Amino acid sequence: MEEHSVIESFEMKLSASAKGFLKETAKWAYFLSILGYIGIGFIIFVALFAGTLFSAMAKVNPAMGMMGSSFGFVMAFVYFLIAILYFFPVYYLNKFASNAKAAFQNNDSDALTTSLEYLKSHYKYIGIMTLVVFSLYLLLFVGMIVAGITSSAL
Repeated sequence: MEEHSVIESFEMKLSASAKGFLKETAKWAYFLSILGYIGIGFIIFVALFAGTLFSAMAKVNPAMGMMGSSFGFVMAFVYFLIAILYFFPVYYLNKFASNAKAAFQNNDSDALTTSLEYLKSHYKYIGIMTLVVFSLYLLLFVGMIVAGITSSAL
């Protein structure tokens, strides 16, 4: 028979104020997730019309030539990629909010655990994306320094 320490068998109870904080957090998370879905819709809308927009710009400015329409496809792809990357944290936030709301309505600790798992996934995704963006900024910064050094040496 295994012995469990006091810490391993400790069960945490939520106080009334902690429950209130979580309920209010879930409401704000739900609101922000709805705004996030609307934002994703706008990004997709722009992506769908990027090709048309740049083709029209190519007609207005003949100096753009064929670059206008092909650049539109590139921009459409970039905007679709941004929408896909933006979808996951918004989805996780929405799932946190809806599961937390259900947990408090039904007094269901399993639903609360699931909601907190989605909140963890949301922040984990945001953290990884932040590291990726900072790494890209660092690479761009180093690249600019190297380009500056090599252009001044010529």
